[in-house]
Amino acid sequence: MILCCGEALIDMIPGETAAGQAAYVPHGGGASFNTALALGRLGVSAGLFTGLSSDVFGQQLAQALAEAGVDTSLAVTSPRPCTLAFVHLTDGDASYSFYDTGSAGSSLTPQELPDLPDSVAALLLGGISLCNPPAADAYLALAQREAGRRSVMLDPNVRAGFAGDEAAYRARLLKMMTLADIVKVSEEDLIWLNPSGDTGTRLRSLFAAGPKMVLLTRGAVGAEAYLPDGQSVKAEAVPVTVADTVGAGDTFNAGFLAMAQERGVLKAAAAGEITGPDLKACLQFAVRAAAVSVSRAGANPPWRAEIPE
Repeated sequence: MILCCGEALIDMIPGETAAGQAAYVPHGGGASFNTALALGRLGVSAGLFTGLSSDVFGQQLAQALAEAGVDTSLAVTSPRPCTLAFVHLTDGDASYSFYDTGSAGSSLTPQELPDLPDSVAALLLGGISLCNPPAADAYLALAQREAGRRSVMLDPNVRAGFAGDEAAYRARLLKMMTLADIVKVSEEDLIWLNPSGDTGTRLRSLFAAGPKMVLLTRGAVGAEAYLPDGQSVKAEAVPVTVADTVGAGDTFNAGFLAMAQERGVLKAAAAGEITGPDLKACLQFAVRAAAVSVSRAGANPPWRAEIPE
């Protein structure tokens, strides 16, 4: 099982009523929820560890996960409200306003960490769940406990404006970098993490923290994978008409992990020992999966049969 650890929330996506009035439509979202949902739809054994609300929005999330075959037995369910993220779209690119105070997700504590079954082979962490304590401390504690025992992938998915203490947030992410085997960043993430220097300098700084692979997504350009010895692989983007970019990076993560699992090379990827052809196949599949996601509104990752070969 690949266990996604982090937020599960509702993205309120701009839309309109049947009468043509402006409205918001609730879509399941959150980095870890999206990735778990995508993994399930891609036929991979997946689970979600999160603070899950039992309110009407939480029930919507739970139903979507169940339909995709995602295991939620490790989630901590409570009557606290579900986090809401109102999405603002500009030419298809998304920005967010979060309503998270006192939510089921943000209230998760380190004392609520579950014992993980042996079936959990890898952890995926990241997103706004790493912004603020106590939940951020819970996920950090989980990574510290499990690093070295299971493969760890980190996608910072930087949302500095959501952090109550940006300096503490940056320090927390840097700690997470030292625990991760695979780090995925967007170009914006990379610049925020390392404000000075060119791309090569910034990548070397990430590797200095300890990961064995860095994945760099570049939007319409495609994606690149780097190993510590300087080897790199590129995958061009698939041309599509973009509805919005909500959840694109999460679907990319799921695609990469799913293909690595399918080819039996996930451990090799986490060790930085994956072969060039396997790495290329994983990267290309991730890009194709993300292309389907951006072609439709909200975080709506594809099922396996929807991804072109």
